[in-house]
Amino acid sequence: MDLKVASRTLVLALAGGTCALSALAQWQWIDKDGRKVFSDRSPPADVQEKNILKRPGGSNRVLAAAAGGSAAASPAPATPVSATVAKAAAPKLSGKDAELEAKKKQAEEQEAAKKKVEEEKTAKSRAENCDRARRYLTTLKSGVRVATTNTMGEREVMDDARRAEESRRAQEVSDASCQ
Repeated sequence: MDLKVASRTLVLALAGGTCALSALAQWQWIDKDGRKVFSDRSPPADVQEKNILKRPGGSNRVLAAAAGGSAAASPAPATPVSATVAKAAAPKLSGKDAELEAKKKQAEEQEAAKKKVEEEKTAKSRAENCDRARRYLTTLKSGVRVATTNTMGEREVMDDARRAEESRRAQEVSDASCQ
């Protein structure tokens, strides 16, 4: 029974150690926009040394040893060759996701297109209402007999009071639609 507990403890300790090692391989720096960036890759070449906040475990010692050498020593580069090659090969990271930015831009364009279609539809409807109201107003003011159908389906000719009321209403519709 004690052997099982010991083996479980050993397995958990190894798993925890593996996770801890991967956490040690993290870079942390401040990008040109002032945001903290966390990555498992080294920062781009344009990031200044003072903006690098954290390096993976082994990198600090190599760079410190290279920087700590005396000035009288041979004219070796301040950074190891492998680090220089790695920085040159590493892609530039801006801290922005290009795919996310593209999707966001596409969504904004779709929203703008929908809005434009809706505005065109509204403008077309207003123009039709304006034209209809103006024609009806012209008919009412011409003096021609105008007949309407009541709720019982009977035809009624408008008297002067009803014609004046309809003219006022048509004028209001015309004013609202024809701006």
